[in-house]
Amino acid sequence: MGPSEGGAGGPFSEVRLVWPLVNFKRALVVFAHPDDAEFGTAGTVATWTRNGGEVAYVCVTDGSAGSNEPGVRRDELAPIREAEQRAACEVLGVSDCTFLGVPDGMVEVTLDLRRAITRQVRRFRPDVLVAPDPSRLWDEERRYINHSDHRAVGLACLAVVNPDSSTRPMFPELLDEGLEPFELHNLWIPTWDGNVDTFVDITDTIETKIEALRCHKSQIHDWPVDEWIRARAKERGAPKGLEYAETFGTFRLRQADDEAQTEEET
Repeated sequence: MGPSEGGAGGPFSEVRLVWPLVNFKRALVVFAHPDDAEFGTAGTVATWTRNGGEVAYVCVTDGSAGSNEPGVRRDELAPIREAEQRAACEVLGVSDCTFLGVPDGMVEVTLDLRRAITRQVRRFRPDVLVAPDPSRLWDEERRYINHSDHRAVGLACLAVVNPDSSTRPMFPELLDEGLEPFELHNLWIPTWDGNVDTFVDITDTIETKIEALRCHKSQIHDWPVDEWIRARAKERGAPKGLEYAETFGTFRLRQADDEAQTEEET
């Protein structure tokens, strides 16, 4: 779909309307906690997998700080949250989910974290990397301060994009594992403000998104998550006349060879 009328402002001035058939055969979604991806991108992920795409997840933390209930221990909660995330992957058709095991609430942008994410990028070699927004400090209503783990994972992913994944001298030990450098073509960042340039129609997959979220029983409890998700998705789709949407700021970092050939021929 070509550019649509009206810009979103900010650094992403061109607004695109992305329909369900998106040209990504392989997508890697990196996030901080079990359930983060379901809240942010599950409708898009379900769209990609329904249309034959392969999606893999990288969950950076163990989710062990996901309860304030007295007596709940980290070592008891972590396996519960991993099982919930794997159940959500089954619902969405996600082919693989890697857990890096960083203690929940303690993520820092270290070389170890950059190496671990780079390993997964070089292994999976995706057409698009989906990563958290490292610049988001709070929400527009100023009622929520963004979790430090989200920001740290986003910053680590930017380092993976450049220089880590594509540069041979970075982490030469990965070469010993047979993981050659890989240059990412696309970076998508879920966002909800003036940085939006891409709207994904999730009208056909919103029920799948809600079903995947409900797998996170330790977090959802009796919260009417379906109402909240529909309200947010409706709000995000409204500017482009979509019933339900997820929104992104996107970077086209390198043109694929087949795309370049197509443009030359036209």
